[in-house]
Amino acid sequence: MGDLTTERSSQTGTAPVLVASNRGPVSFGTADDGTLTLRRGGGGLVSGLSAIDDPDAVWVCAALGDADRRAAREAPDGRLDRAGHDVGGQAVRMLDMDPATFARAYNGVANSTLWFVHHLLYATPTAPSFDAGFRTEWQAYTAYNAAFADALAAEAAPGAAVLVQDYHLSLTPALLRAARPDLRIGHFSHTPWAPPEYFRLLPDDVAEAVLTGILGADRAGFLTRRWALAFADCCEQLLGATVDRTALTVTLRGRTTRLGVHALGADADFLRERAHRPDVDERLATLREAVGDRRTVVRVDRTELSKNIVRGFQAYRHLLRTRPEWLDRVVHIAFAYPSRTDLAEYRDYTAQVQQLAAEINAEFATPSWQPLILHVDDDFPRSLAAYRLADVALVNPIRDGMNLVAKEVPVVSDRGCALVLSREAGAYAELADDALTVNPYDVIATAEALHSALTMPAGERADRTKRLAAASTALPPQQWFLDQLHALHALDAGGDTADPGPGPGPRPVNEAG
Repeated sequence: MGDLTTERSSQTGTAPVLVASNRGPVSFGTADDGTLTLRRGGGGLVSGLSAIDDPDAVWVCAALGDADRRAAREAPDGRLDRAGHDVGGQAVRMLDMDPATFARAYNGVANSTLWFVHHLLYATPTAPSFDAGFRTEWQAYTAYNAAFADALAAEAAPGAAVLVQDYHLSLTPALLRAARPDLRIGHFSHTPWAPPEYFRLLPDDVAEAVLTGILGADRAGFLTRRWALAFADCCEQLLGATVDRTALTVTLRGRTTRLGVHALGADADFLRERAHRPDVDERLATLREAVGDRRTVVRVDRTELSKNIVRGFQAYRHLLRTRPEWLDRVVHIAFAYPSRTDLAEYRDYTAQVQQLAAEINAEFATPSWQPLILHVDDDFPRSLAAYRLADVALVNPIRDGMNLVAKEVPVVSDRGCALVLSREAGAYAELADDALTVNPYDVIATAEALHSALTMPAGERADRTKRLAAASTALPPQQWFLDQLHALHALDAGGDTADPGPGPGPRPVNEAG
């Protein structure tokens, strides 16, 4: 699997633009009769790639389950489009990897190591512990990245632009450059980036491999300037690279990688149209019946450790305990999408969320009032209904690359919504001026922010919501993607594609490199 050779580097494909990501735009299941069923995905990447009007563009992704692997095996070279699958007019190459290799790379390194490092999630007295088992996982992660580099090298036309996505594929840019130095390569990090003192938790050789892997790209993109500078700091302190923080460049061994800042925004047109379809209206009516004429605090998250759901519930409980005027006058609506249920830490966390919700309801509920409504399942129309109903949106992650919920609620809200926002969310860089800022670890201060949000005058709330919505939609997904692509192409013309992004103080961002 995936050994890049000089023979491979002489081969070229026909794709002028390529995207590489762990999850692709489609996934497969198996029907009762044994046939494959296809489901299209959504999100910023899917919207972004749809902006490319080129039938030769290719999306390279991994097969995530048995049905995906079957579809990839049955398609010529994994090309789903050539096997007759309706993949939305896009060319998709799905990689059929050994399931054990994929699991070790995805769960062992990407989600249980790199994600934990970038989100500062480790309880360091006991974790991490990089033992022989981790080394097996790291070998799998390297093989997984090499398989992507192989596929990209085979599909790319001479001089093609390749946009590699996220922490799953940190090594791919350097591996691909070794095989195809003619390509223009970009890497985009959808997560935060850890500061050097925390990034050093990784074994030295692993930390160096991750950094030099991304530095194999011509451009490395980030959601905020803060994350870009953290990456630069790691390169400077761990690798001895030369960093220009004004031009946003990192130079190592005579080669320069430019850093770009692209603050992915909400897709306003899609959200507003989707939020008023009949299935959303039906769910909104159900929620209104449950809430009555009470105020609402809404949160929508994955059951992800970094989302800080437990402390959010603790803050709501403190509000009810210390502000009795809110008893029977507010309902907390919390929708938590199951996340990474194959990892024990996530199953335990989900159970803790459910237990705390039950305790809050047991302490405060009356025959006519359920103070906290929690659903742990995936229901997008119901989430949009909650967005429309929200008086207050609580977004309090420990650390988040961006957090699109903070941007989506103001766009969809029917009556205007006060936003309580963690200063550790990437969205804070753009939304802080009109949000109520909280330290995500401070339960009491978060409770006070909820009280301030609930008592905010309607006029002020409406004005803030308009400004939040404008900032949130400044760089919609298609433009976000095209800006990165254009910046990569501009390198051929000698253009200055570094994007200094917002300055030290938070302000709305609509520029990109």
